[in-house]
Amino acid sequence: MILTSLKDKVAFNRYYDEPAADQIARITRIKKDFGDDLLLVAHHYQKDEVMQFADARGDSLKLAQIAANTHQAKKIIFCGVHFMAETADILTSDQQSVVLPDPMAGCSMADMANSFQLTQAWAKLTAEFGDDILPITYVNSTAAIKSFVGDHGGVVVTSSNAKNIVSWALHRAKRLLFLPDQHLGRNTALDLGLTPENIGLWLARENQLQAENHQALRVILWDGYCSVHQQFKVEQINALREKYPDIKIIVHPECAHEVVAAADEEGSTAAIINYVKQAPAGARIAIGTDNNLVGRLIHQYPDKQLMFLNPFSCSCILMNRIDLPHLAWTMDQLAAGQPGNVITVAPEIASGAKKALDRMLLLS
Repeated sequence: MILTSLKDKVAFNRYYDEPAADQIARITRIKKDFGDDLLLVAHHYQKDEVMQFADARGDSLKLAQIAANTHQAKKIIFCGVHFMAETADILTSDQQSVVLPDPMAGCSMADMANSFQLTQAWAKLTAEFGDDILPITYVNSTAAIKSFVGDHGGVVVTSSNAKNIVSWALHRAKRLLFLPDQHLGRNTALDLGLTPENIGLWLARENQLQAENHQALRVILWDGYCSVHQQFKVEQINALREKYPDIKIIVHPECAHEVVAAADEEGSTAAIINYVKQAPAGARIAIGTDNNLVGRLIHQYPDKQLMFLNPFSCSCILMNRIDLPHLAWTMDQLAAGQPGNVITVAPEIASGAKKALDRMLLLS
């Protein structure tokens, strides 16, 4: 339920005036009352105030796997963003409901590709290259995009499995259309041995392909990006290396290729966490990803010299819409027998999207 009336908004605003301790106590009690009928999952980029209640946490791949394997919980409180909750709804049964504490928690990258643009792009690309082209979409996309991809034989990827799945796809089609994140697509393609000449860029707003040699193309990238990972620059890496010669830099593959190339390591959210976990005591590491996660890692591993690659970068403002007041309001709604902000994907869209997601889960 989206708060639309003035009365609803005034009623909700009181949650920002309520003591946090009262909300924490109430959320804890309501969770206990629901028992196994409720599962609260959270993405690694969530705030600590929300993470403290998570029954399970993970990156996009892990959360999709959790949703696919969750059968007992009747209600899944999804502390993430809209496309993640859509994925959870697609992968769970009709007897389960997925609740997003704030329906305005979206994803700017996912919003950079819509069905109309993709239909136009597909028509032009298949007119030029024929049918030997396969669509691949990053999980950071709408259910409608996933549905198109699934209905056209394609697959979903996450940053954890992109290399394996793109490699698989390149053996099955002469060309790939990779959307919506150009940086993950480019970094993955180059890691797999393709050259810049093999990579083109689809300019969605102009509805045209940018490439010098069309016939040499193997991967065509959508011109989307992550606003958070755009904030990391080569200059930041160079400055840290000058100050700390022993430093190691690890960044997320949603960063621009020049940033990834300048770093020591690249990896998904799960890979970054594992890298830090396995690093020896005293290791000096700068991390280029969402600062909510980086701050948590710094606190979790005080024996290591962890730091922000860009301490002034903004965390995902849309992910951060899920906060303690929204979670408290959601739990109060459920306790009162109200549904909360249930995310429901229409059956005609879910069927195609599930094909693409099932292919991903099978290949992961």
